[in-house]
Amino acid sequence: MPDLMGRIAPTGMAAAEGWTLERLTPPSRLYGANGLAVGPDGRLHVAQVGGSQVSAIDVDSGTIDTISPMGGAIVAPDDLVFDEAGNCYLTEITEGRVSMLTPGGQARVIHGDIPVANPITWHQGRLIAGECRMGARILELAIDGGAPRVILDGIPMANAFQVGPDGKLYVPVMGANQIWRVDLDSGAHEVVAGDLGVPDSVKFDSKGRIVTTQVASGQVLRIDPVSGVREVLADLGPGLDNVAFIGDRLFVSSIPGEITEILAPGKVRPVVARALQWPLGLAMGADGALFVADGTFGYTLEPGGAPQLAGMIFHPGCPGYMRGVAPGAQAGEWIVTTGLGSVARYRPGEGASDFLSHGHDRLMGVAVAPDGAVIFAEQGSGRVLRADNGSVEAIAQGLDQPTGVAIDADGVVHVTEAGAGRIVRLSGGRAETLLDGLDRPEGLAISGDRLVTLDSRAKALVACSRAGEERALLATHLPVGAPPGVTPRYLGPIGDMAGPMINFADVAAGTDGTLYLSGDAEGSVLALRAA
Repeated sequence: MPDLMGRIAPTGMAAAEGWTLERLTPPSRLYGANGLAVGPDGRLHVAQVGGSQVSAIDVDSGTIDTISPMGGAIVAPDDLVFDEAGNCYLTEITEGRVSMLTPGGQARVIHGDIPVANPITWHQGRLIAGECRMGARILELAIDGGAPRVILDGIPMANAFQVGPDGKLYVPVMGANQIWRVDLDSGAHEVVAGDLGVPDSVKFDSKGRIVTTQVASGQVLRIDPVSGVREVLADLGPGLDNVAFIGDRLFVSSIPGEITEILAPGKVRPVVARALQWPLGLAMGADGALFVADGTFGYTLEPGGAPQLAGMIFHPGCPGYMRGVAPGAQAGEWIVTTGLGSVARYRPGEGASDFLSHGHDRLMGVAVAPDGAVIFAEQGSGRVLRADNGSVEAIAQGLDQPTGVAIDADGVVHVTEAGAGRIVRLSGGRAETLLDGLDRPEGLAISGDRLVTLDSRAKALVACSRAGEERALLATHLPVGAPPGVTPRYLGPIGDMAGPMINFADVAAGTDGTLYLSGDAEGSVLALRAA
């Protein structure tokens, strides 16, 4: 039987006596899905930025094998291509470089100094890579590490490109919402198609037609590069990333980890089901809907339902890459911290955000005080801050990686220090230890008369009284944090799109006593309930 398990082995998660534990969403099979390329073995290879992993999929059996693992030499691979000898060339988007992975698994850097390295292709012995940023360059790289040749610069965000039958490079230009045709020698270029749905990949079918994914609209389009006639092949939802052909079979990736085969216009077959990429912050709204911050995406999860897309970074009004979240003052409003260091009131239904603060270093958890002030943890600086009436001030400094924030009905602020392994109570600018001896406490919630934290290194949910007494394990062997034996590489910023991609194993409390957990190791949301 094929191995169709999730991206990590089952953890044997268990609830303490008197509690039940269940998954509200299924585990993900990939750490997201970005670039696609067919390897010499005929399998579909998938680059996964968030997991620093490359996997190979047998598209008929569904079996997935790891080619380059998390914690290995390849970091944050975004796109990939193979040469005739079976070498794989990859862009490492957070590292700003292109590397080569040999058929035997040896890795070496081809060239660095490529900010937001993203698209890559191979054509008749020529390796061509580009950048996905404003003012991007397209470069021809020397395999021996020599100086690159700039083919074209000043591009507003180039993405996954390919050389067409005419020998020209066809480039999806996200910032212009166009597809360009570029002469590889002179750099001369012209617009082939415009007014799209934010194109982020271009590949050619066997008849010389463009097939392109649209990250914002979720459409897969087929375009005649001569006449410009276009056809919608599928509408799969926002977040599409790349395209690959195995013969005449067409496969499409989506950032949340979905791989889809398009059989005919309007007819599709799931190869790997859409799922959550992380998830990160969780928050329970007054209407009973759970908001799930999943980096590029935000979802709402109703009781008994599946995650429903609330917003994403290419939607109007989205504040950016979403990490921490708390319920706002009104239904449908959420307070979020972003990967680029901002705090915002986000109303996805209106397509609007009001920013409260900018310029912070690795923001994590957030909570709202009884007086309406927003309290948030700035992990990079070791501070906890308060935003209120247009002003922002630090209410605690010198903490060791403050991460989760919870506030009681009296306005007392509680914080997890992931680096120090403790929960503290803030008072008068001082941090008073309530519970220590933890490994890496991250998310924090108040449920009844208890503080509850999710310890990502111990892989346990730990509770104590508000005075820090009566410590108890509520659940163990949870699918959180890094897989056993793996030290993940630090994933830095992606230009102006996202700051550092830091995991955040959060916990949120429902009014009925249910505790919701971010199963960030496997890509699920869990619920712990009193039996």
